[in-house]
Amino acid sequence: MDEDEAEIAAVTAMPEVPPEPMNMSGRGHLNLAHSIRSLRLRGGMSQRQLALRMSVPRTYVSKIENEKATPTLSSLERLARALEVSVPMLLSGGERNRQEEVRELMEDSFVSEVMPYLSQLNGMQMSSILAQVRDLTVRPRRSA
Repeated sequence: MDEDEAEIAAVTAMPEVPPEPMNMSGRGHLNLAHSIRSLRLRGGMSQRQLALRMSVPRTYVSKIENEKATPTLSSLERLARALEVSVPMLLSGGERNRQEEVRELMEDSFVSEVMPYLSQLNGMQMSSILAQVRDLTVRPRRSA
């Protein structure tokens, strides 16, 4: 079995994935920066739009996302409100448990219809599809 076939087999098998451990090695700032950027992009917002919602300069949002500034507690509250999440969700990375994501994904009728065909894709086709799905989840399209 080559590398592409192994990747396809792993995707189609959808094994139980243990929850990812929290990183307590002093990289909380990095996780927060990643969390803010991820939630902002998932919401389809620019840094400027987020800054307007928070009533802060756009450069402040940029500095937080690029780890040049650490948000104050009041800024965390405004960030959470602007991103429409709770402060604990913001601090935990805004990520759901991977098992919950897989379970939700498998309940989708389109995904369940496509699953039997995944094993027939070659590596290039699989990479293309995964890239397109990633783009849709990171930069959701807005309807007019």
